[in-house]
Amino acid sequence: MNYGKQSTEKKIRSTNSKTRKYATKVFLAFIKSLFVLCLFVGIVAASVGIGMVKGIIDNTPNVDISTIVPNEYASTVYDSAGKVTETLVTAGSNREEATYEELPKNLINAFVSYEDSRYWEHNGIDMRSILRAVKGVLTGDSSAGGGSTITQQLIKNSVFGGGMEKSFGERLERKLQEWFLAVKLDGVMSKEQIITNYLNTINLGNNTLGVKVAAKRYFNKDVKDLTLSECAVLAGITQNPSKFNPITEQKNNAAKRKVILQYLNDQGYISKEEEEKALTDDVYSRIQNVDMAAKETSTPYSYFTDELVEQVIIAMKSQLGYTETQAHNMLYSGGLSIYTTQDPSIQTIVDEEINNPENYSAARYSIEYRLSVTHKDGTTKHYSDKNINSYHREYKDQTFDGLYNSEDEINADINGYKAEIVKEGDTIIGESLHKTLEPQASFVLMDQKTGEVKAISGGRGQKLASLTLNRATNTYRQPGSTFKILTAFAPALDTSGSTLGTVYYDSLYKVGNKTFSNWYSSGYQGYSSIREGIIYSMNIVAVRCLMETVTPQLGVEYAKNFGINSLTDTDFNPALALGGITKGVSNLELTGAFATVANGGVYTKPVFFTKILDHDGKVLIENKPDTHRVLKDSTAFLLTDAMADSMKSSRKFSSNGPSSTSTAAGIPGMSAAGKSGTTSANNDIWFVGYSPYYTAGIWGGCDDNQKLNKQNGGASFHKAIWRKIMTRVHEGMSDPGFPVPDSIETAQICRKSGKLAVTGVCTDDPRGNAVYTEYFAKGSVPTEVCNNHVRATVCAVSHKLPSPYCPVRTTAVFIALPTGDETGTDDSKYAMPGYCTIHSANSFIIPPGNEPESSGSYENGPQQSAPGNVPQTPGGVFGPWGF
Repeated sequence: MNYGKQSTEKKIRSTNSKTRKYATKVFLAFIKSLFVLCLFVGIVAASVGIGMVKGIIDNTPNVDISTIVPNEYASTVYDSAGKVTETLVTAGSNREEATYEELPKNLINAFVSYEDSRYWEHNGIDMRSILRAVKGVLTGDSSAGGGSTITQQLIKNSVFGGGMEKSFGERLERKLQEWFLAVKLDGVMSKEQIITNYLNTINLGNNTLGVKVAAKRYFNKDVKDLTLSECAVLAGITQNPSKFNPITEQKNNAAKRKVILQYLNDQGYISKEEEEKALTDDVYSRIQNVDMAAKETSTPYSYFTDELVEQVIIAMKSQLGYTETQAHNMLYSGGLSIYTTQDPSIQTIVDEEINNPENYSAARYSIEYRLSVTHKDGTTKHYSDKNINSYHREYKDQTFDGLYNSEDEINADINGYKAEIVKEGDTIIGESLHKTLEPQASFVLMDQKTGEVKAISGGRGQKLASLTLNRATNTYRQPGSTFKILTAFAPALDTSGSTLGTVYYDSLYKVGNKTFSNWYSSGYQGYSSIREGIIYSMNIVAVRCLMETVTPQLGVEYAKNFGINSLTDTDFNPALALGGITKGVSNLELTGAFATVANGGVYTKPVFFTKILDHDGKVLIENKPDTHRVLKDSTAFLLTDAMADSMKSSRKFSSNGPSSTSTAAGIPGMSAAGKSGTTSANNDIWFVGYSPYYTAGIWGGCDDNQKLNKQNGGASFHKAIWRKIMTRVHEGMSDPGFPVPDSIETAQICRKSGKLAVTGVCTDDPRGNAVYTEYFAKGSVPTEVCNNHVRATVCAVSHKLPSPYCPVRTTAVFIALPTGDETGTDDSKYAMPGYCTIHSANSFIIPPGNEPESSGSYENGPQQSAPGNVPQTPGGVFGPWGF
């Protein structure tokens, strides 16, 4: 045997070569096996898939395909006592059927060009659109467009209840059945009939279903008379009736109208000249907000139902994935049973008191007026109440505020204006007038523990239509001093290390070019605590607290956690503490925020219904509370205790201080806490408060922001209404009070420093005993003693610091003022005085043994002033002494 080097290397190479060959064979065998396996799996999967598809198709609803129309069932609304309060009727109550011959070609073409450009060519489904939609889903391109044809949309709304599936599997099953029925329908029903049924059922916003009603709702004309521009407006609504509403969202609708007109031109339905002419049409000036549903309904929805409708649609979209149209169709034609939180007895009380004329000292009127005139020269012009206001300011009365004292005064003014506008040969082609009582009010009452809204009122006076202006939920107004609690004091106590005893100096305060002032005329108050800032609604205390302790950024964060969703990037400023925000807040949001404090610091999103059952009695939505903690329970109690004090009669510890701000809202025999709010020009007035049972908020003001002067009802009627409603609501209830949580302790402190009191000093403030017992979150009791009160030796005659020649001396307590603050405050009156100027070397003979000390004597022993630092004269700032 050859064991040489070359022979060995040759044998190794041979062995390696064989190994590679075996490895290659094994790998190829594995690949072949894997291919066969994949092929087998593919065949099996395809077979299963085909079987599944066949099974789904076989389970398609058995319907008469030639008579597909929407199934319509009324939805029923129940209050918390199980009583039917509303019936949300199907589209039949506000839908009129149009024939194909009545539909303008431009209207049909507008919908086809935008919704389904190959409508006249496909057989019910459009594979090109389906592939484009699938590609959009896979690539994340939201602009790719949908894959549903007009035929599919008609079937979805008519057979599948608008497509109300909860899972992907259910949606896929419905889509396959929808395709099957679309092809089947296209084979037995003409294209003309399909497009007619579609246009008679689509949601066009504002409870308007079908193009015939929409033509009357928005243009006050028959559908056959619609112009090209008007057709494009209607076609632009259906994709999202809220976003493209031609009344409330004209800018969005106008952009969509432009796109549709371009589609019409691109697809050869109209010429370029027709497109450009339509674009120049001022179509939105002709749109009239006429609620067709309300005209046909003897009793309009209540304000509670108005908001309920919105809340249900939002819930269907967020929880079930419905589109706006799907949610609307299900609400009005799905045969739902909606169980609400409305308490009928409480709602009755709220309605009675809000509408009781005896609760208001004024009954003035604002108007919404529209006048359309075709003048003799052929031009048509449109006039409104804004033109009347301008006419007054220019020619009649520059002080006219847009409000009238009587309906006769309104009629006389309008007739006078028309006499100036309408001349011989002119023709009035349209006129409408709506009168509104002023001042207005809104009210929200809810259970803070559950978040359930028990009653609301969206306005004073007769409600004439459904889904109208709701001042309780959809109107945003400046919140005034109510915001001190949410943006300044709550975060200061909760996370910024402050206590109810923490003091801020109430004096002249500027931030940049803005000077802040208080609402009262009794002058600056000097050292004032957060508790006093709440009780007496002290503006400067709140602003200093926000700027020196909290920061606007943290204040905004807390407000958002309280459920205030209207803040903007421009609200990070000192005015945030006083409610000076860009957009304002709704009553519902503000009441929900204070309910958070009442609920121990836990926010519960206000709810209007507990559950929704479908037509078959199955639970469609169970409205579980949406909650999160905002404040520690100790913070919530501290705020509650201070706000409870604001509802009790008291006056600030001061020689001439303000009084508590909310006594007029007190509930006899029931614990209550709350905060008032008034904007600087008396445009908006608020009171939001709570008992151990309920939280309620009231707003008062004029719709067009007129000042609430004496002629317009004054600025205090709201607290009396709040008290009357809450007194009646709580009749017969026991008062459990506001329990003190285990996280709270007490300590005696000085109200002028917020620190531990010094007996014989803080107790002897010139205005009285400044020591009181305060609540604290455990662990936050101060450890330092008061340093704002000082006891000093003074001349018994002049009561100033003694000179060497003062014969008789005594002691007195003074206030040490902040260094550098020269504002005259109530504390300034009691600042350390200068030296006695009455006694001199020649004025008297000092009795033996009565020689004066060389310096003043203080509570903690003799203290010398620094060289050159001589105290100022009475009333001056005691800054040089370092107190």
